[in-house]
Amino acid sequence: MTNLTLVIGNKNYSSWSLRPWIFLRHNKLKFEEKRISLFVETTEQELAEYDSDHKVPVLQDSDLIVWDSLSILEYVSEVYLNGKGWPYDRMARAVARSVSAEMHSSFMHVRNELPMNCRKQITSISLSHEAEREIDRIKSLWERCRREFGFTGKWLFGDYSIADAMFAPIALRFSGYNIQLIGVAKEYVDTVMQQPEINEWIEAGKLETEIIEDCEL
Repeated sequence: MTNLTLVIGNKNYSSWSLRPWIFLRHNKLKFEEKRISLFVETTEQELAEYDSDHKVPVLQDSDLIVWDSLSILEYVSEVYLNGKGWPYDRMARAVARSVSAEMHSSFMHVRNELPMNCRKQITSISLSHEAEREIDRIKSLWERCRREFGFTGKWLFGDYSIADAMFAPIALRFSGYNIQLIGVAKEYVDTVMQQPEINEWIEAGKLETEIIEDCEL
């Protein structure tokens, strides 16, 4: 019996829920999954007990409640993985934290113009200059991480890390919206999309029937 419960939203749409879910699954940590449908009449009532401002994801570990994706990832790394969620090397760890924090706080145009939607495969989309600039920034971050720290494996810092969990929804978006990529960026998105856990998430998302209109293009 596990003490961990991860409260998530709709798999088709909730990019923030994907991050801790895929990190827990990739690291083979047992947890109970509690899915709450977002933007329906019962959402706020169901989330009220977690004191997360009615947001997902939430991790419950016995009597402790942790909310916010990045906080959950760091907690799991510290308590259950002996800190291995971050790279061991000091410089790599600092950069991994920096790119994860940037992902957490930035790229609003990408979020708005490429909403996560596991059911969608779009062959062509017109993006704003601001979204294109953010995509270029993301690609440059991936290229730097792989070039400077990723030589021991296929992930951003070689081994799988919190940074990979943070960027998983972006890779899923780039794939679903057929964003044109070459070189390191394409290889990295291919790596993410070949991950068994993300394909499990996508297939579950496709089976959901709820529609959130703001996430439908």
